[in-house]
Amino acid sequence: MNDIKTEKTFDMSEIKKIFQITAFRASQEEIINRILDGKHCLVIMPTGMGKSLCYQVPALMLDGLTIVLSPLIALMKDQVDALKARGIDAAFINSSLSGRERRERYRQVARGRYKILYVSPERFRKSDFLDSIKERKISLLALDEAHCVSQWGNDFRPDYSRIAEYRQILGNPVTAAFTATATKRVQEDIITQTGISPSLVMTFNEGVCRPNLNLQVLSVIDNNEKYDIIYERIRENRGPGIIYFNLIKSIEAFGEWLDMKKIPYLVYHGRLSAEKRKAVQQRFLASEKEIMLATNAFGMGIDKPDIRMIIHAEIPDSVESYYQEIGRAGRDGDASQCLLIYDENDLAVQMDFLHWRNPDASFIKKTYDLIKALGQQINSYTYDELQEKLVYKHAGDHRLQTVLNILDRHGITTGSMEHHNLKVEDTLHEELLSEDFLEAKLKADRMRLYDILQYVKEEGCRREYIYGYFHMPLDNCGNCDLCLGS
Repeated sequence: MNDIKTEKTFDMSEIKKIFQITAFRASQEEIINRILDGKHCLVIMPTGMGKSLCYQVPALMLDGLTIVLSPLIALMKDQVDALKARGIDAAFINSSLSGRERRERYRQVARGRYKILYVSPERFRKSDFLDSIKERKISLLALDEAHCVSQWGNDFRPDYSRIAEYRQILGNPVTAAFTATATKRVQEDIITQTGISPSLVMTFNEGVCRPNLNLQVLSVIDNNEKYDIIYERIRENRGPGIIYFNLIKSIEAFGEWLDMKKIPYLVYHGRLSAEKRKAVQQRFLASEKEIMLATNAFGMGIDKPDIRMIIHAEIPDSVESYYQEIGRAGRDGDASQCLLIYDENDLAVQMDFLHWRNPDASFIKKTYDLIKALGQQINSYTYDELQEKLVYKHAGDHRLQTVLNILDRHGITTGSMEHHNLKVEDTLHEELLSEDFLEAKLKADRMRLYDILQYVKEEGCRREYIYGYFHMPLDNCGNCDLCLGS
């Protein structure tokens, strides 16, 4: 089946009219032209600076289908709604659709509809999806939130590690990867994972410039001092805000304290039902002054321009996580406060996280052997029940999830416990038990934690420290507590 041809041939003036812009920002036009010339690129661009325009514009001008790989279901819908409002034929296919809706979209894809199609990487596991695109010409593959590709990145997703395989399925189209933050190591890994020769990929690094964000760090000795500081910031805040915690129990404790102060708030974390998370997210997006208490499960894909305050009530695990999270503030360009509260007791939680994210070889083998021994019976177990067989009553030990991700990423298992179809497909690869590899991963995670601790202890300029971390030059700060002497 050939793609349905558009009768229009777009020029740049028409494109600008469609997207209601008068001019492109920074390197946008250069990136667009490179894609139109059939060349690959990696784009590092601050949140809110127009990454999506860099693939949406060429998608309209190319004669085939553009597939956008995104990990974010909420963001897919927002992007597609915005494109449809501009008269652009776009769609998404993800788990939020009913079976009937998905089948209808597969049919529409197969018959040549849509210029832009948003899917998650997990969609490539579905034979119905692969059948729907097999006769389509794929002109462009756009990788949104591309840091998820890298095992050295903070938001690694196992299915993103199969990008090279997906590109082959799609006929090796022009590929453009986009992210707001990536260290040199992550940039190199993103390119490696695409299977494209580094010599064929041009990197556009627009830096991490967000001069309207006021960066502050305050050290405290206990929760009483921490709570008092946050309370004052909530009272002073003139718009919506997010307060990040590392643990759900920390959210619950602070929430109870706010209840006594009669301060309203929202809560978001991974243990809430999908329906509850969606409802809370929508309420926050529509609000003018809501306060959200959240774990880092909240935020990716949240495009709310007027967030005026981000508080990290506990130290995050890395500079990358920290910068991704404060990047949700002040997208409208107005002044916004970003406060990190440091209590050295919180480091113990991050050290536990390090342990859980980096299981040793014996635990990996123990988990694999158990799953294999259980056979089909594994799918009658809940996650918690399986975890008890491995770590007994320590419900906070998340090494099992890490190992499940590892086995999935390397094709040793297929399916999942969530969908009751987990199955062992291969033997355990020796390299997964390599002490050298496991030690390198642990060392990298330790270094990331060390780097955010150094940010906390910085005595010169906080923005300069962040720029240096991402290997970017800084002309001037003037908007952190150290530069302002506050």
